[in-house]
Amino acid sequence: MSDTFSKLFFHVVFSTKERIKFLKPDLRVRLFEYMGGIAKNNNFQTVFTNGIDDHLHTLLLLKPNMAVSKAVQLLKGGSSKWIHDNFSDLKMFTWQSGFCAFSVSHSQVEKVIEYISKQEEHHKKMDFKDEYKKLLKINNIDYKEQYLF
Repeated sequence: MSDTFSKLFFHVVFSTKERIKFLKPDLRVRLFEYMGGIAKNNNFQTVFTNGIDDHLHTLLLLKPNMAVSKAVQLLKGGSSKWIHDNFSDLKMFTWQSGFCAFSVSHSQVEKVIEYISKQEEHHKKMDFKDEYKKLLKINNIDYKEQYLF
């Protein structure tokens, strides 16, 4: 009997609710490691994760039986609980309700990792809202402005 073979990469972006700047550098390091553990425990992988104070980008590697929305739900829910349990000053922390996700071909993985790795530099020139719209546009995703933020 044959097996299923796949390599399904997704670039996922989501922000803190109302883009409140909760994700300070010292928290991000621990948070991204914790999210990697959530992924591992659920049989998927965070290939690379980075962000700034109000949002993050992650490159996920999923199995065919894991929906992108389920992976994001696990990451957001598990990390939110971890933040609440471990950082008493962040009891008001929450993630935005939605996210954006883009499939990534194997040939583009290194470019996406490079893009994600340069978030602090990138956001000296462009804010999150403009970046989000640009990502939607270059990925040819239709949207209505009133539903974005």
